[in-house]
Amino acid sequence: MATIKDVARQAGVSTTTVSHVINNTRFVAKETREAVWTAIKTLHYSPSAVARSLKVNHTKTIGLLATSSEAPYFAEIIEAVENCCFAKGYTLILGNAHNNLQKQQAYLSMMAQKRVDGLLVMCSEYPAPLIKMLEEHRNIPMVVMDWGESRGDFTDTVQDNAFEGGYLVGQYLIERGHHDIGVIPGQMERNTGGGRLAGFLKALSEAGLTIRDEWLVQGDFEPESGYRAMQQILAQKQRPTAVFCGGDVMAMGAICAADEMGLRVPQDISVIGYDNVRNARYFTPALTTVHQPKVQLGETAFTMLLDRIISKREDPQTIEVHPSLIERRSVADGPFIDYRRKD
Repeated sequence: MATIKDVARQAGVSTTTVSHVINNTRFVAKETREAVWTAIKTLHYSPSAVARSLKVNHTKTIGLLATSSEAPYFAEIIEAVENCCFAKGYTLILGNAHNNLQKQQAYLSMMAQKRVDGLLVMCSEYPAPLIKMLEEHRNIPMVVMDWGESRGDFTDTVQDNAFEGGYLVGQYLIERGHHDIGVIPGQMERNTGGGRLAGFLKALSEAGLTIRDEWLVQGDFEPESGYRAMQQILAQKQRPTAVFCGGDVMAMGAICAADEMGLRVPQDISVIGYDNVRNARYFTPALTTVHQPKVQLGETAFTMLLDRIISKREDPQTIEVHPSLIERRSVADGPFIDYRRKD
């Protein structure tokens, strides 16, 4: 393997001149630059990434601390971030911590030791110990995705408007003629759980509607929780005409439970999800849901982080992305539909 000394010897210059040509850190005459690049190509020389990072004080690596890369919602955002990294010549270091504080601490320490240029954080939960850990690494440019209320002045934030999305669901179901509605929300301590439910309840409140206690069953964004919650709701003497699931994956479980109990979706009960994961279009029936701009969220987070890295900006910024409703085939008109309404 060729070294920088071999290149210098081939080009007839010093190793310092070769370094300046590669890193563009000083003026070098055109003929000399051409001689150096010719030698590099002839010898197939590849500069040491580690050595270069020590000289220019950056490693062209980004750390991503995530809850999981398996869940469809997270996987689509991670894919968008990875594509951005590749396009800009960065390497992505991914740490799936599964909300385990010990693993989160280990990954943060490892990324700091590897001198990542910046850090993206996408955890589904942000307890006080994790926030403290993140603040201890505030010297690393950082962008946090979707952690609800602002938690400090040391990071940028890309925020999904979960309240707005839940409100869209409530308005849509009411307009379709549903007044008796069940809900399977995600964990209340998460913005994706509590925020979506709060927006949904606001829409119902404005229409003078409430939810029966037995029709609100807690889920955890996994299909099994949607399945069990729907079983519990449908076991009641009086059933809702529609069920709002706070995540598409829970909606998948809910539809399965309804089918096993002999109910057709949407003829017997309507189901609406949230997230618009990649496979929602291929549920049976195709799932009406709220579209989360996941690619936009990942790309925006990367762009903000890159700006923070390059410009050395320290003042925190927050960018909000907005959801939209995707109408497919899992919601039918309810008994209170007003056919005079305008579509």
